[in-house]
Amino acid sequence: MDADYGIARELSDLQKLRSHYHPELPPCLQGTTVRVELRDATTAADPSGEHTIKRFFPHTYGQPLAHFLRATAKVPDAQIITEHPAIRVGVLFCGRQSPGGHNVIWGLHDALKVHNPKNILLGFLGGSEGLFAQKTLEITDDVLATYKNQGGYDMLGRTKDQIRTTEQVNAAMAACKALKLDGLVIIGGVTSNTDAAHLAEKFAETKCPTKVVGVPVTLNGDLKNQFVEANVGFDTICKVNSQLISNVCTDALSAEKYYYFIRLMGRKASHVALECTLQSHPNMVILGEEVAASKLTIFDITQQICDAVQARAEHDKNHGVILLPEGLIESIPEIYALLQEIHGLLRQGVSADNISSQLSPWASALFEFLPHFIRKQLLLHPESDDSAQLSQIETEKLIAHLVETEMNKRLKEGTYKGKKFNAICHFFGYQARGSLPSKFDCDYAYVLGHVCYHILAAGLNGYMATITNLKNPANKWHCGAAPISAMMTVKRYGRGPGKASIGVPALHPATVDLRGKSYELLSQNATKFLLDDVYRNPGPLQFDGPGADAKAVTLCVEDQDYIGRIKKLQEYLDKVRTIVKPGCSQDVLKAALSAMASVTDILSVISSPSSVSTPF
Repeated sequence: MDADYGIARELSDLQKLRSHYHPELPPCLQGTTVRVELRDATTAADPSGEHTIKRFFPHTYGQPLAHFLRATAKVPDAQIITEHPAIRVGVLFCGRQSPGGHNVIWGLHDALKVHNPKNILLGFLGGSEGLFAQKTLEITDDVLATYKNQGGYDMLGRTKDQIRTTEQVNAAMAACKALKLDGLVIIGGVTSNTDAAHLAEKFAETKCPTKVVGVPVTLNGDLKNQFVEANVGFDTICKVNSQLISNVCTDALSAEKYYYFIRLMGRKASHVALECTLQSHPNMVILGEEVAASKLTIFDITQQICDAVQARAEHDKNHGVILLPEGLIESIPEIYALLQEIHGLLRQGVSADNISSQLSPWASALFEFLPHFIRKQLLLHPESDDSAQLSQIETEKLIAHLVETEMNKRLKEGTYKGKKFNAICHFFGYQARGSLPSKFDCDYAYVLGHVCYHILAAGLNGYMATITNLKNPANKWHCGAAPISAMMTVKRYGRGPGKASIGVPALHPATVDLRGKSYELLSQNATKFLLDDVYRNPGPLQFDGPGADAKAVTLCVEDQDYIGRIKKLQEYLDKVRTIVKPGCSQDVLKAALSAMASVTDILSVISSPSSVSTPF
């Protein structure tokens, strides 16, 4: 199997054309000089978890934010690195494949070779298992030739990835020492970057010279926080799925007799479902975050959809398209509680055949109420993070079944006057994640690869490569790095009655912000989408011409660029220091004291643990 990694691909004419496309670098990454500005120390977004995070990350918590600067920038405290001794860097794919991942490696390789042709980049074969076994492939121009701007992770491959246990961490450290690596770049999502942070801390504690860098690559779009605006792969996944959804919408409008229930990949969060809704305008979407916030039961969801079907029938519309995120099933309170019981019994070694008889009375009643195919799927062993195997649970078929049952009941009772309800179900998941990456994902991933080199050149450990201001052209992107520990939160879980809650710092999946501008845009258009059939077809991926530079709606409508705002604040503070200094007038001093007193009072209240709210 190892012999298949890194071999030249057979490319179609379009793939050949894409392989010759070269992304643009922002000005701050051009040239061979690395200019980095390290400013104030970072802190946790939620102060209530800060003590715990400090305890777990004594060597890597509180590190400064890093900004990479263009040659013309006038920053007196900037560190300017002109000497670039040869280094050895390892890179691996961790977690599920996401379009654009290959471009991170391409960008990292190009940056290494530009700064010193003697630099070496080693790719680990088969993800973390390859890291533990020290199976490597040297990344060269020839190896990269047929993987540039291509989908998948097949250049290096991946496995069921984690670097978490003591044995795994020690194996990773042994590999880095044996291969004399100066840097290790981990490409992945929430779980993989959490592992990267713990690995960096262990390396710092044991004085292992290898610096660990994380890269935000996940199709789920759930690695979002104040430092990370978007994830590599999310743009592609949403564009490919939106075209498929739009095709189904056109089919529904043409046949006028089917309701399509479409489940979308995305794990626990509903970012993919929200973005696809804003791009393709289906009639309805049920977000897991809405269900969780309103504590909607499976009965409530069924009634909500049935009422929508009935409302459309009153307008002589007996067709429609309804989107469901794959994480919806875990957002329904009674289903989630049932899953917790099932998973608990599975961990105790109870066989799937005997679980039904050992459930609590209410859970047993719910379990027996559900269709046989869903019962079988709920009994699957959970993932490594204790969540259900969401891609294997056919939520769309469950909801369609319940809606059909209720609509037939209403038809029989005479409360529904429309045509007989007909449902067709789809799951859009694996079809999109191997797609050619969108132009945005090609550019974003390649630039992130360059940022990884700059992080290593600056000697930083436990950082994630970040780019902000992404909704603007690449020449206006702000490139930097943030400590992964500053992105962490501590979720506390009780272990039985009377037990104290425990919590381990981690990157947790960011859910859809129900107070954000993206959700507000959805809410404003929900009635129109439901009743007016304003279906929109963005078409297939475009690499040139109209649509090629289109970016995710959710990226463009949100007011982001956190790092840019931090820099703006620092500029204001520097300006205050230049105006208010010994010798200034009494009036200037009084005005400054009054203003600062008001600002600090307000900020103290907002940042107190009891009032902090993290929308991500």
